[in-house]
Amino acid sequence: MARTALLASLIQRPRRMRRTGALRTLVREARVDPSRFVAPLFVRTGRGVREPIASLPGQMRFSPDELVREAGRLRDLGIPAVLLFGVPDRKDPEAREAYAEDGIVQSAIRLLKRSAPSLAVMTDVCLCAYTDHGHCGVVRGDEIDNDATLELLARTAVSHASAGADVVAPSAMMDGQVGAIRAALDDAGLPDAAIMAYAAKYASGFYGPFRDASGSTPQFGDRRSYQMDPPNVREALREIALDVEQGADIVMVKPALSYLDVIRAARETTALPLAAYWVSGEYAMVKAAVAQGWLDERRAVMEILSAIRRAGADIVITYAAADVAQWLREERA
Repeated sequence: MARTALLASLIQRPRRMRRTGALRTLVREARVDPSRFVAPLFVRTGRGVREPIASLPGQMRFSPDELVREAGRLRDLGIPAVLLFGVPDRKDPEAREAYAEDGIVQSAIRLLKRSAPSLAVMTDVCLCAYTDHGHCGVVRGDEIDNDATLELLARTAVSHASAGADVVAPSAMMDGQVGAIRAALDDAGLPDAAIMAYAAKYASGFYGPFRDASGSTPQFGDRRSYQMDPPNVREALREIALDVEQGADIVMVKPALSYLDVIRAARETTALPLAAYWVSGEYAMVKAAVAQGWLDERRAVMEILSAIRRAGADIVITYAAADVAQWLREERA
């Protein structure tokens, strides 16, 4: 009798809205949708090249013509933006290929804007893939010269925007990089080019596959003197505030999965669009576990992306963009 009375008193039954897939979709709080994705793409010289990246299963280094084809596929899947990373043939201490008018990224931007004008083209603005030492700035002795690097980052950003990039994304974590780039873009008559600042970019252990893909592993030392110390959150909020003050249009937290608390803290302190980068090592871990049969890929990836969105990210930069867009299309079919 007591049990019957208890059950009768259960007016609040949260399971009612979990009963079917349609009901769960109706009340879903953090939605994973391709319209929120940016797909990272690696571009190298050549023609007809789709070079698999062993440490990033499912990802390729594309020649510009193949990059155009891949971008068209992404656009057709409902993904509105790509983020380009160059893999140059030549490297030197001053990273000249980073800001060359006929550089690999600059050439790819022109092709993309001609072939897919509705696609938002974002470009990584850094020097690490273009320097022979693999650091993100100009090296003086054993140190990275912050202020000398700013000039080269600004030249790189202007060269990208002049080629047609919609958004430039400085990732070198040099003090003042957003302000220097904003001033250079405006002086070059490019005030409409937006800046997505890698505002809180940590010195993470999860970048290994990316460095393999882009050929950007440091040849000496590490990047801890300019990328952020992983234990710090308040420092991230200071970095974000500085980038907002200097003219950023979007701010980013990188990595994403290991820094969900930072994404949440950033969301609570800025009204700007907030991006999060689910980085190469975080993605590769899932792929490795899936290959061993330890994880269900769709469930794991969707759970991770839901967590990033739930933490407060408006934009998710993810290597899984095409796969997820295809899965969601199949679910709707």
